[in-house]
Amino acid sequence: MNQAALPGLEPVFTIVAEIAPPRSAGPGLAGERLHIPILGGTVEGRRLSGRILPGGSDWPLIRRDGASAIEAFYTIEATDGTLILVRNRGLRLSSPDVLERLRAGAAVDPTAYYFRSTLEFDAPDGPHQWLRENLFVASLAPAGRRITIDVYRLT
Repeated sequence: MNQAALPGLEPVFTIVAEIAPPRSAGPGLAGERLHIPILGGTVEGRRLSGRILPGGSDWPLIRRDGASAIEAFYTIEATDGTLILVRNRGLRLSSPDVLERLRAGAAVDPTAYYFRSTLEFDAPDGPHQWLRENLFVASLAPAGRRITIDVYRLT
């Protein structure tokens, strides 16, 4: 019997995004929808470097069970000028106490919560097409008005 290859994780780059304070759209059927403008940031790594362009947004849903379903869209401008669309979807789980501290912008030990995501890239043909030809996961760490996203390629 053949067995499938065990996937691994290859670190590829880190995003440090600057974000505006969240604005609440108010409670709804599924929970509270927030809007968090993405103001800019950096991308640094051995396989991709560049910057996050202003104008992206994260629209997390704080579900009634306290978990946050993340859905962000933003643009990376690679150092060669290539524009790459990013769709970042994830899940943050924490205690109500940790959620309150995170929303207040306090620094919280990343082991106090679960915050992971999957990233999809829309990159043009050429040197960055590898982004659309692989699967990626990330570990996220918010700190005030900045969020660090360590991105890994599934091997």
